[in-house]
Amino acid sequence: MNQGMDIFDVMYNCRAMRRLDTREVPKELLIKLIDAANQAPSGSNAQNARWIVVRDPVVKQKVVDLNRKGVEGYMEFQSSQLDAPPRHDAQKRQRMFDAVLWQVEHMHEIPVLIVASLEFGAKVDHHTAAASGRSIWPGIQNLLLTARAIGLGATPSTLALQDPEAVAESLRMPETMAAYCLIPVGYPTGKFGPVVRRPVEEIMHFDTWN
Repeated sequence: MNQGMDIFDVMYNCRAMRRLDTREVPKELLIKLIDAANQAPSGSNAQNARWIVVRDPVVKQKVVDLNRKGVEGYMEFQSSQLDAPPRHDAQKRQRMFDAVLWQVEHMHEIPVLIVASLEFGAKVDHHTAAASGRSIWPGIQNLLLTARAIGLGATPSTLALQDPEAVAESLRMPETMAAYCLIPVGYPTGKFGPVVRRPVEEIMHFDTWN
């Protein structure tokens, strides 16, 4: 962890970082990320999270192509939405879209693409995969916080993984696995800063909702 950063510093300053440098990420840091992810809880303590760390340019390009297809569909949908999310003005929203599009064009240059997956031990169907996804997200959050703590940028996305068959073929995954999240990882070209969230008094209720 960077000197002077405690867990709250990390959480409150863990921005989505999509613009990443081409500089190689040392293998020991990648192992640190996955080891931290592996400490997260899972349903029934199944410990069935699996992490595919993509560095090979040929494999990476297959993921890049899937991501481009997913992002194009996402941007088409977003362009039809009139209202910005709460606490997200038009300028901030445009900056986010610009960063998403930048990543589409430069993802092949990003040094590492991590695919968070689950192993089921038997052929998995869409219903089982969808119902079990909750077990992977604590590990993903551990990975994101660890990346921030050691100075790496990372952002989770599901847009590249909307075609399970194509994903499995690209990553040579067995039919017993399902992929849930793509996390590009690298050194950020910009600066970390605080996240902007709703104030806690807007989202917190004691005992009952009303």
